Amino acid sequence: MRAADLSHWLQSLAAVAVAAVHPDNLFSGPLPPPGRKTLVVGAGKASAAMAAALERAWQQQYPEADLTGLVVTRYGHGARCDRIEVLEASHPMPDTLGEVAAERMLEAVAGLTEDDLVIALISGGGSALMSLPAPGLTLPQKQAINRALLRSGAPISEINTVRRHLSAIKGGRLAAAAHPAKVVTYLISDVPGDAPTLIASGPTLPDTTTPADALEILQRYNIDIAPAVRAHLQSAADSPRPDDFAFAGDRALMLAKAADALEAARAAAQAAGVDVRVLGDNLEGEARELGAAHAELAVHCRDQLKRPALILSGGETSVTVTGDGRGGRNVEYLLGLFKTLGGAEGIYGLAIDTDGIDGSEDNAGAFFAPDDWSRMQSQGLSPQDYLANNDAYSFFGELGNLIVTGPTRTNVNDFRAILVLPAADK
Repeated sequence: MRAADLSHWLQSLAAVAVAAVHPDNLFSGPLPPPGRKTLVVGAGKASAAMAAALERAWQQQYPEADLTGLVVTRYGHGARCDRIEVLEASHPMPDTLGEVAAERMLEAVAGLTEDDLVIALISGGGSALMSLPAPGLTLPQKQAINRALLRSGAPISEINTVRRHLSAIKGGRLAAAAHPAKVVTYLISDVPGDAPTLIASGPTLPDTTTPADALEILQRYNIDIAPAVRAHLQSAADSPRPDDFAFAGDRALMLAKAADALEAARAAAQAAGVDVRVLGDNLEGEARELGAAHAELAVHCRDQLKRPALILSGGETSVTVTGDGRGGRNVEYLLGLFKTLGGAEGIYGLAIDTDGIDGSEDNAGAFFAPDDWSRMQSQGLSPQDYLANNDAYSFFGELGNLIVTGPTRTNVNDFRAILVLPAADK
């Protein structure tokens, strides 16, 4: 096959992976029985599509039962719903519309009884989209900390620990506000390890971290914090704990995770006669460094192959931002991979964010083929210079290798694929 055909094949595998974890395909089992009142709340990049899929499944199972509520998603990630209101707000930087959405959810669950049911639809991105500050704090203070954390290289688990303890709704506080109503949470995981409490900072799930943990993280990354924020973290009570009575009778169900996307791609590749190695669905670390490590792995594997092989991985890398370029963690990973390969024959790469947005840009990710190295040289591009400026978006844009899908309305984190051809197929 030509290089263009192989790159297209990699992109088709990515599409298979994304389709496998789309909300349209996830609400196939029995839903919880209706309450006296059944209220839907939710947040995340997939929440609108989850709400639309829930509505269809609800109509089939309980055609006579009422269903109302509201969810908040990122601008442009909405979906049409007939019963559930869909709000849109900013991500990754929270805005006042996310603050309003969180306030409205707390108001909606207030005053419910033990005969009522709350269905929470939670997916990645919900932390920024439910941006209600804890009492005594302001949205600009949270925005400043969020901005600094995103540039610090901190893993998502630490970022969300801070977010939980600066919030009036995260860290189980939404479920506590809904008590004594029963809360059933449906989750689409975008976090390495799939810990439910980390997804969107766990608004309906108990927390095991403390305000002191959040303060230690901020100090470790040398993040400047306002006196009011420091005072809050030094005096605030813990989030609702796992043994809190507010969670009695609640349930959490995982609808999709990165492993499901990788499994769908693995099955499709094996059906095409390609050997597959899955490195894991929870890989973390500095994006460019992980890309470099995977390049060395691909080169090592290449000379031992008898037929094409595919190396798959998922998870969420980090980017320590020191430049002023454009690009998310997936293109930074891919540029680290591409640079280290140095045009090695027979190796193709692709990396996307499954939500269709890599960082805050308009692309899902990018791809490359071996002959892109010579094209790069003819255009006078330097991968090292672009990496130094955190400008991988512009690098792959110059090559015409950006992948632009638009919002996919799901989100199970990163999908990375490296195709390695044996010597005879180069």
